[in-house]
Parts: sequence; structure tokens; C-alpha cells
Amino acid sequence: MKTLSKTRERFYWDRLRDDVEKWCRECHACRVRKGPKTRTKGHLQRYNVGSPFERMALDILGPFPVTTKGNRYVLVLMDYFTKWPEAIPIPDQEAWTVAEELVRSWISGYGVPMILHSDQGTNFNSALFTELCKLLGILKTRTTALHPESDGMVERFNRTILNHLSLFVSRNQTDWDTHLPLFLLAYRSAEHEVTGLTPAEMLFGRTLRLPCDILFGPSSETPSSPNEYMKNLEARLESIHAFARERIKLASERMKTRYDSRATDHHFKEGDLVWMYNPKRRRGLSP
Repeated sequence: MKTLSKTRERFYWDRLRDDVEKWCRECHACRVRKGPKTRTKGHLQRYNVGSPFERMALDILGPFPVTTKGNRYVLVLMDYFTKWPEAIPIPDQEAWTVAEELVRSWISGYGVPMILHSDQGTNFNSALFTELCKLLGILKTRTTALHPESDGMVERFNRTILNHLSLFVSRNQTDWDTHLPLFLLAYRSAEHEVTGLTPAEMLFGRTLRLPCDILFGPSSETPSSPNEYMKNLEARLESIHAFARERIKLASERMKTRYDSRATDHHFKEGDLVWMYNPKRRRGLSP
């Protein structure tokens, strides 16, 4: 310890080491700036969903260059069970804009989710958004502050959006919002690594008809009456969802085992004083 070495060069008293270590340990400035050498990492907590639109995530992606239609952000919505996504271009991220698009683009088409999960953005925790959730009977939950990994599903989807847009946007980057619809078609018709099924199969019980089907023709299906089709669809969806639940459970167990291998136990009690790690720095200030 450098402080102990420097102190011993000039001074000596009984229990010098203990006093120096105590002083360094209780130094307010040092604790604020440096933090502990080994950061606490708790065990992974799991939440496994079991039905479509039981729990959904939303996030704001951007800002992007302003498009010719005036859009600058993307409102990202995704169902935890089916992995069915929506990516809606919006001009701003104000609470009114987000609430309006949530109702218009998701709730009007798929119904009211039981649980809505987001980060701690002011738009998601505004009085307007809180009142909307209360009015519709939605349980609103939030990620841990400064820890986007708490919602890894939507963060991975955000990266997928960015990768796709980087391949197709024009040089001036003002047309990115026009590429979102076909990107969503591709994502919804692609097998998801967790469920082993496409989001369309999880939601509709069948694959989407794609542009290539125009050239090669869709897969032949035996005509059936509406009642017969409904019975077959119900059985197919029941089988699909049971298969997906098992896949989600196994993926969750593997993730927890891998994460908990690096976890450090530290039990906090209600009322304990703690430091909260904040990696962000305000612009214009030195670190």
C-alpha cells in the first residue's frame, strides 16, 4: 500500500498499519471515485413467461439522423414469449408520443399486455404513462438503474436493427425508416434461437407467406372447413407453445448457470446504506 509506505517514511506510532488502512477505507473521496476492487454481482433472477402477450418489453432506439418524414427515433416493442417484434419510427421520445404509439400500434392490434417492462427513462415513468398503465390494468416494471443487461432480449433486438439498417440505408442516412417494415418481415419469419420457432409460428401457428412464394408457390395445404381449421390450429398452437416453453426453460437454466458461476454473494437488508455505481459522467466535467 503506497499510503502506508509513505507514512512509515516519516512517522511511527502503535497500530500504524491499522490506522492507515482504516483511514483509506473510510476516505469518502476514494470510495466515491475508486469503488471496490471486486464489484458485487448477485445471482441471476429469472422470469419465465408462458403465454403470448403476458409480458412485453419496450425501449427507445436512437437518435438517428432525421429522415425525410421527420422521424428520429425507433419505438421498439417485443413480446417475451412469442418474440414478436414491432419497430415504429417516431419523431421524438416524449411521453405523449410513446403512449400514443403504444396504443395505436400494439394494443389496438394485439390487446392489452399484463406486464410492461422498460428501462428507467423519464418517458416510461412519466405521470401520463403511469396513468395509462393504471387505466388499462397493466403492471409496469423497470430494469435496474444503469444496467441495460437487465433486459437483454430487447437490447439484442436493438443491435439486430442497427446491423440491418447499416446495410441498407442510403449515403445521407435519411431513409432508414423506410427499411423497417421489410426488416420486421424478415425477423418475424426467421427461427428464433431460444424458441426454435419463428415469431409468426408462435403467434399464428403457421409460417408467413414470403415474396419467394410468388416464384415457387406456397406449400400445398389441404382445404378444410372453418371448424376443422380451428381445431387443427388449436392443437398446433398448443403443441408449439409447449415446445417453446420447454426451450425457454432450458435456455433460462443454461444462462443462469453460466451467469451464477461468476456471481459473488452479498446480502443486503432493507435500510442498509449502499453506494450505487454510476459510470456516466456529465459533459464538460473531468472524470
